[in-house]
Amino acid sequence: MHTTDVPVGGVEPAVAVADEVPPRRLPRFWLLELLGAILLPPALAYVAVRWNEPAVQAWRTVCIAITMQALPFLLLGTALSGAINAFVPARVFGRLLPRRPALAVPVAGVAGVVLPGCECASVPVANSLIGRGVTPAAAFAFLLSAPAVNPVVLTATAVAFPGSPGMVLARLLASLATAAAMGWLWLWLGREEWLKPAVRHTGHVPGGSRWREFRRGFQHDFLHAGGFLVLGAMAAATFNVAVPRSVLDTFSGSPWLSVLFLAALAIVLAVCSEADAFLAASLTGFSPLARLTFMVVGPMVDLKLIALQAGTFGRAFAIRFSAATAVVAVVCSALTGGVLL
Repeated sequence: MHTTDVPVGGVEPAVAVADEVPPRRLPRFWLLELLGAILLPPALAYVAVRWNEPAVQAWRTVCIAITMQALPFLLLGTALSGAINAFVPARVFGRLLPRRPALAVPVAGVAGVVLPGCECASVPVANSLIGRGVTPAAAFAFLLSAPAVNPVVLTATAVAFPGSPGMVLARLLASLATAAAMGWLWLWLGREEWLKPAVRHTGHVPGGSRWREFRRGFQHDFLHAGGFLVLGAMAAATFNVAVPRSVLDTFSGSPWLSVLFLAALAIVLAVCSEADAFLAASLTGFSPLARLTFMVVGPMVDLKLIALQAGTFGRAFAIRFSAATAVVAVVCSALTGGVLL
């Protein structure tokens, strides 16, 4: 028995096979696996031996903080992903998004305001949207905008920068511009062979239990993405401990170097979007434009997000998409900040 979902935004219909569901294979991110196999055992041994030393305590605190900060939103995202896959008919997306992919991209970007979570939540949701027939370009625009333009993040930005409504508006516009630009860029240059999501059942199988489908999808996505989240948090914690404060002071004196440095810092610190505004506000030695770049780049490109994207869509996609997103985010931040700040 076969059922065919309605295609949205030029994507081929998703077919659900009731008789046989293929096994769900995890995509391999060989570089992280190799680094983990080489570096993780000696790192754990070092931490075990020097558990009470200040540097190790700081590393442990940062790693746990990043993981625990992101975990609730990853939980939210995987729950939404499972719910979309099990309960939401594909025709719903056909009604919400324009048929033309070029128009569906900005609509999906603006729709990011409905997800009050961080980037960890947006990856499994975007994956589920693609599985339900949404054009990848629109799903990626949602993936990038949701962590940056939702009401929780904008409110936190307003609190972190009191009396600076221009910073809140600049973050909103620069983030939306980046999300839309990346969606259109995917339509123009993206290739299907770069996008290799895990093999998974999409759509509800007639006669099957929707709650069972939800439970299986949620369990798989949460455990799978959670492992990559921990790897990203460990890398970010290492950078936090290893880089001395004097390095920050060296870069803050140059306008453009400070922008590029804070963009790179946002990538490696991997701070959730709900908290990054307060960290940006604390970097008083840097210009408002540099701090805006930090807040725009961080929710869209960071170590844990790259790892999550690689685990979900494949490393070929993650490498290209993350690099392009970082460049586009810096350019949109510079253009928007130059006008509003």
